[in-house]
Amino acid sequence: MLRQESQCFRSLDSYLNRNLSSGPNMTRKLTFIDLFAGCGGLSLGLVKSGWNGLFAIEKSESAFSTFEKNLINNDKGFFSWPTWLPQKAQTCEDLLKDYSVQVSQLRGHVDLIVGGPPCQGFSTAGKRNPADPRNKMSEQYLAVVGLVMPKYIVIENVAGFNIGFGGAEGDALLVDGNKQKSYAAYIAHRLTELGYSVSAGLLNCADFGVPQNRKRFFLICERQDDKTNFQNLFSEFLKTRSSYLVNKNLPVDRNVSSHDALYDLETYGKKLVSSTDSPIKGFQELNYWTRRELSPYLKLMRGDCEELKPNSLRLAKHKAKTIEHFKKIREVCRAGVSISLDEMKKVGTKKHSITVLKKSLPSPTVTTLPDDILHYSEPRILTVRENARLQSFPDWFEFLGPYTTGGARRKLECPRYTQVGNAVPPLVSEAIGTFLKKALLNHKVERSEKVNLELI
Repeated sequence: MLRQESQCFRSLDSYLNRNLSSGPNMTRKLTFIDLFAGCGGLSLGLVKSGWNGLFAIEKSESAFSTFEKNLINNDKGFFSWPTWLPQKAQTCEDLLKDYSVQVSQLRGHVDLIVGGPPCQGFSTAGKRNPADPRNKMSEQYLAVVGLVMPKYIVIENVAGFNIGFGGAEGDALLVDGNKQKSYAAYIAHRLTELGYSVSAGLLNCADFGVPQNRKRFFLICERQDDKTNFQNLFSEFLKTRSSYLVNKNLPVDRNVSSHDALYDLETYGKKLVSSTDSPIKGFQELNYWTRRELSPYLKLMRGDCEELKPNSLRLAKHKAKTIEHFKKIREVCRAGVSISLDEMKKVGTKKHSITVLKKSLPSPTVTTLPDDILHYSEPRILTVRENARLQSFPDWFEFLGPYTTGGARRKLECPRYTQVGNAVPPLVSEAIGTFLKKALLNHKVERSEKVNLELI
């Protein structure tokens, strides 16, 4: 046992020296850990802004396979995965139970921990349940933070994360008797106790170039013993919007529209072929070819891959009755607005979360349910790739696993639609990564200059 522990620590020391060494005459990449990583939206944005991943924790095998394919098993060197941690789907609970010693050895060597703990218990899109066991996963996030004590922390969640559950009983169930106005307030309180300065607020992802009205709650925190000059990191981050959009060649005076993001994927008048990546036969997809003229947003999504055919283009196999139903919805319902009770009666549906896209506007929030959004010019739901475009995933990013699932399996599996719907838009996480990188590097320069002055 002692020999095994000795080998473990030697391996860990080697890992720290190789990837995290820093000193007066040494430089290193800024490092992060991604918890509840999903398919990799947060990590993708961070690595694109110059950060280096250490490892990521995700329990879903399908979501982790997507993460692994795009961010780990490639030649880009996005992650420096430690030898002591198996490269597989696992939970934060597993990490804390089996590798707490190794994780604690990272203390002081990690710049950032990010994550989006499961949010179903907080979401206003469904039944809000303060006792939902998934809410407790935030505790696991905090436990890892307590071991590592990174310079920065970023937590993303739904807007309902900052809404009180309204009632002592609900609060008690949620936070074990420590009554707070919301779970966000509780998390902020815990982080403050750990020694962090906490800033937070709501952000509409459309404001940072994402063609989707997606309001999310963010906490951006920094360790108080090594604090920058910023009083409120979240407020300072919001000030970077214009410069970030200009740098991305995206419009500043208007939002990117759903048409800007999807027009090259329209199927009317186009050739359809058998789906190339569907595990089930009988599905079709667009025979994709790159247009000569692309919107600035599409140029961003396509990158330098002019001949690349994106994956996950499979079209839903709608029955004739379903197509006629969707046609009626498009005729009766106002585009860009969630279906009203009156419109529900007119089209004969009990589903209250349907929205027909409006070409000139961003889409509504992309969810995990494929039939929440209908195409702006075709009587069909969107493909996984179209949802990924609305989430700002580049076309080279491949999604793996089943396309959909249903019934009781939905709580256990994470198909492609769910992976996309749960993700943090990479354009937003890249903006955050760019801001934090600049803040941290500027702080290091200021601190170095202060030390030099003290030595004179």
